Amino acid sequence: MKKIPVKSLRAGLSFTEPVYIEGNSILVPAGIAIRKKDLDRLASWGIDAVTTDGEMISEAGSQSGKGSGDTKKAKESKSNNLLSLSEVKENSAAYRTYVDLISGLDEVFGNIGAGVAVEVRAIDNITGDLLHVIREQQDQVIGFILGGEVSGYELAKSSVNTAILTALIALEMKLPNHRVMQITTGALLHDVGMLRLPKEITEKKGGLSGAELQRMQAHPLYTYKIICKELLYPEDVGVVALQHHERWDGEGYPRRIAGANIDLGARIVSVADAFEAMVSEKPYRNSMMGYQAMKNLLSDNSRRFDPDVLKAFIQTMGIYPIGSIILLNNGAIARVVEVRGDAPLRPNIRILIDEFGKVFKQDEGDIIELLTEKSLFIARALDPRELNKKK
Repeated sequence: MKKIPVKSLRAGLSFTEPVYIEGNSILVPAGIAIRKKDLDRLASWGIDAVTTDGEMISEAGSQSGKGSGDTKKAKESKSNNLLSLSEVKENSAAYRTYVDLISGLDEVFGNIGAGVAVEVRAIDNITGDLLHVIREQQDQVIGFILGGEVSGYELAKSSVNTAILTALIALEMKLPNHRVMQITTGALLHDVGMLRLPKEITEKKGGLSGAELQRMQAHPLYTYKIICKELLYPEDVGVVALQHHERWDGEGYPRRIAGANIDLGARIVSVADAFEAMVSEKPYRNSMMGYQAMKNLLSDNSRRFDPDVLKAFIQTMGIYPIGSIILLNNGAIARVVEVRGDAPLRPNIRILIDEFGKVFKQDEGDIIELLTEKSLFIARALDPRELNKKK
């Protein structure tokens, strides 16, 4: 990676690849302009250089040190990747907010991990911003979870994604606003206790030993202590995190609580956390496509999850979550752009490749409402990674 002096950066610049702080924490994703706020953060942290594999892009969009032909080639390459949401995301205010939520929570986690006092207001602001963007642009935000390519910030990204899914379930279940706020905050912080575990356990690629598993299963207790004893949140927030690994059948941890005795917020986070874990890459396995993850949840049979919470999740996400790539019965390939709670098997889709093999660029394919197009149906879900390999 190239090292870029902070003093050479200015607001409005962007890069063709993500820009990192200290090697693994992302400052801005590819194509996202650096803001004055980002530069102020670097100055306050005493950071004098960042790293990137990309080329600098000016405000006008030309690539520093490259000819116009190279710039055009790079843009076309990105545009022609039909299975990527990159262009849509980089030009989206919702995506900028999504990235800010992750970077803001990462900053909070960094302070907690370092033993630095954290302003609870900072966490509350993240929760408020998250709920606002969900209410304003729900479909876009769901798409970021499945199609998101934000690298770095792994714990913060996982926590934000889980909180988004948690909030969607809570809103679908029509919980009071103050409970939605409490449960979403608990979801944001549900794994903060992982910061008290050694990296050789949290990042281990193989199976855990008995002793390591025991330590891993203690993280809800560490989380509860951080939330209630250090951050001074009320019990209603702390219990969400404490019990999110309990199971409906009583076989969970840390206290083997069962059924309705488990806090409702924890039952919601349990479903959201499980789905997020399946669709996100981890050190020990690749991500799973949204449809397969949803099938796994549906096969639970009241062992791990509250059936009512799972029902609300399906009504929100559909069987084929937003961003899923699907094959139609006529041979066309499409992306799910909107789910129908009243018809989870018949979402609204955008055509990527039609039945005659015509390829459409981002946002140019027709949108089809499968609920009204009775002759069309989804034959199966497709794994985007396999399709990209064939391109």
